[in-house]
Amino acid sequence: MRFARRIGTTGLIVYTLLFFAFIYLPIALIVVYSFNADPVNMMRWSGFTIDWYRQIFGFRNAASEAALYIESTDQLIAAVRTSLIVAASTTVIATVLGTATALAVYRFNFFGKRFYRVLLFVPMLMPDIVLGIALLIFFVGVGISLGIGTIIIGQCTFLISYVFIVVSARLAGMDRSLENASADLGANEWTTFRRIILPQVMPGVVGGALLAFIISMDDLVITYFISGTSTQTLPIFIFGMLRRGIKPEVNAIATVMLLFSFTIAAAGLYLRRRNR
Repeated sequence: MRFARRIGTTGLIVYTLLFFAFIYLPIALIVVYSFNADPVNMMRWSGFTIDWYRQIFGFRNAASEAALYIESTDQLIAAVRTSLIVAASTTVIATVLGTATALAVYRFNFFGKRFYRVLLFVPMLMPDIVLGIALLIFFVGVGISLGIGTIIIGQCTFLISYVFIVVSARLAGMDRSLENASADLGANEWTTFRRIILPQVMPGVVGGALLAFIISMDDLVITYFISGTSTQTLPIFIFGMLRRGIKPEVNAIATVMLLFSFTIAAAGLYLRRRNR
């Protein structure tokens, strides 16, 4: 019996290690090879360098000028600026609408409430390529020019669902007796919302906003269809670079994006712990 338990425990440990290695080893390789000095073969280690990071931030030197794969650092900076504008705009809109929708569904009973909940899950379950094509046909059909505006509208169509789910999960564990106590003590609806409901639901709102921001920064498929020819976000810029092969600068950009995502996640965990 003990032998069987040892085998089961050992097998579980091995499976866990293999599982995490399968997930995180490719990410670790991207980070490691972003410091590889070889400008041609990414898998051949030729020494440690930070030249690729210097290049993506606009600091070039004579030694690495021959291995330059970014035609213009200004294009990269413009792509980052566009991604930040889109992510910030969609985060604000999706957070406000998603939170308001979650509160309305939680507090009120109306005809077709269950069906409405199902509709809010559809943008998340729908394949990105289908949603991207549908949005493209819609924008072209109604005569809306493709650009930053269409990207923001298109991303809000599915980011609202993510915020709705996160906030709804928070509302499910909220104590409604505090609202009743606030009303008994003479507080109006706005005061009850500001002093009772909002502090309780705020961790869910912050979590939904951070999730929406990260997804918006990383979205490629839907944005690719509705961005047009004159607007380029960072994922689309990286996708254009990958058409010529995986170069060291691509690894450096991916590492910076990874660090940025970890920073956003760490900020969310810090705010959650501080709120508790």
